[in-house]
Amino acid sequence: MCGRYANTKSGEELGQYFEADEVDDVAMPPSWNIAPTQQVPIVVDRVPKDDPEGMPSRLVTAARWSLVPRWATELTSKYPTFNARSETVHEKSTFKGALVRSRAILPADGYYEWHTVGTTKTPHYITDPEAGELAFAGLYSWWRAPFPEGGAPTPWVLTATMLTRAAHGPTASIHDRAPVMLPREVWDEWLDPTVEGDEELVAMVVAESEAVLERLELHPVAPLTGDGPQLIAPVAD
Repeated sequence: MCGRYANTKSGEELGQYFEADEVDDVAMPPSWNIAPTQQVPIVVDRVPKDDPEGMPSRLVTAARWSLVPRWATELTSKYPTFNARSETVHEKSTFKGALVRSRAILPADGYYEWHTVGTTKTPHYITDPEAGELAFAGLYSWWRAPFPEGGAPTPWVLTATMLTRAAHGPTASIHDRAPVMLPREVWDEWLDPTVEGDEELVAMVVAESEAVLERLELHPVAPLTGDGPQLIAPVAD
């Protein structure tokens, strides 16, 4: 799983890196301690509303990190939805609708995972030294609270989740799960809303993520308190 990560790049920097056509004018402050339900940057491809046959355009925007399907009656859920298991995402009612056409990338500088020995949990910060940026495979969904007939419509809320998989490579020594991290060569296919997402597409990106997992580097850090660059500083193991 992944329950904390860092992103310090601005919307404009992410737009350049992910070759976006547009960056939403929304606040994307840097954070070294992003937690579920907070606003996070996401990258999506969209088909023009006035031209369904047109070429998709790429957008960097912000979403609430914890996916809420359209049919949900409440924004909060008793079950965590900030991660979606790649092995079952195609069959879980919360996620399977978004998998078909609403796929995203959640950008990150790095993420945290905890190594548990007995009752001691040691956080580690994990990065990709080669790419310098992580592209988590994700899904998104628009949700709004129900409103009475004739009443004022409630605002839409953009929500998102990231896919996880069995850990592999260096991170497997501290935890059994890891985010699905996309190499650049599969960004376009994963994001393309004209490609129908299914179990095979998920299996493809999981397989492609192996190369990223193999080159990850990690180091122990102090317990996560507050926010700031000090959170990613190495400490003695």
